[in-house]
Amino acid sequence: MIRRQIERIQRARLIDELVVATSTDSSDDALASVCNSAGINVFRGSLEDVLDRVYRAAVECTPDYVVRLTADCPLIDPEVIDEVIRSCQVGNYDYTSNGVEPTYPDGLDVEVIRLAALEHAWREARLPSEREHVTPFIYHHPELFSIYHVKNDVDFSHLRWTVDNAEDFRFVTSVYEALYPVKPSFKTQDVLALLELHPDWTELNRHIVRNEGMKKSLLADQHAGKVTAK
Repeated sequence: MIRRQIERIQRARLIDELVVATSTDSSDDALASVCNSAGINVFRGSLEDVLDRVYRAAVECTPDYVVRLTADCPLIDPEVIDEVIRSCQVGNYDYTSNGVEPTYPDGLDVEVIRLAALEHAWREARLPSEREHVTPFIYHHPELFSIYHVKNDVDFSHLRWTVDNAEDFRFVTSVYEALYPVKPSFKTQDVLALLELHPDWTELNRHIVRNEGMKKSLLADQHAGKVTAK
C-alpha cells in the first residue's frame, strides 16, 4: 500500500524531495525495509512525538516548505497536492491545508508548512495532540501564523478514502482492482466516476468517524491538564 501511495506522490510536480518519516519502534521495521528496497529516503524518529519526528526529518533537507502527507492515504491525488502547494507559495502563507476545513474526501488531505513555522511549533507545542498530530499548534494560532484553507468546488467531505481499518482497506482495494490495471495514474475524477457505478461501495466505511484519532488525543490533553494542575 505504501508503494502505491508513493507512486502517486511522485507524480506531483511541485515536490522536490520525498522522505518517509517513520518511527524507531520495531513495529515499523517492515515499513522501513520496503521503502529502503524501493530507494525511498527513510527517517526514523520518535513513535509518539510525531512533531519531533517530522521536524527532524525535514530540517535535514533544509526546505523552504514541508509538505505533510500521512501514510494511510493511498488514493492521494498529485494534482491536489500541487494545488495546495501552489496556493501556499502564491499567497506566501505559513500554513495551507485542505483538511482542517474539509471539502475533499477524507484521504486527500495535504498540509504545506513553512519550515520556520514548523520549527516554531516544534519548540512551543506542549499538548499531546499538538505533538502527535504535528500541526494543531499552528492552525489553532492564527494570530501567530498566516493560514489559508483550500476548498474544493464541490463538498465531498462525506466520502472516506483513507485507510484506518478493515472496512477502509476493502474499499480502497476495490478501487485499485477496478482502476489500477487499466489506468495506474487514475485521478480523483476517475474514483468519483467509479463510485457512480458502485454507490454501495461508499457504505463500506461510512459509519467511521472522521479524525477519530484526534478526538482520542484531545482526551489525552484533558488528562495532561489535570496532571499539570495537580
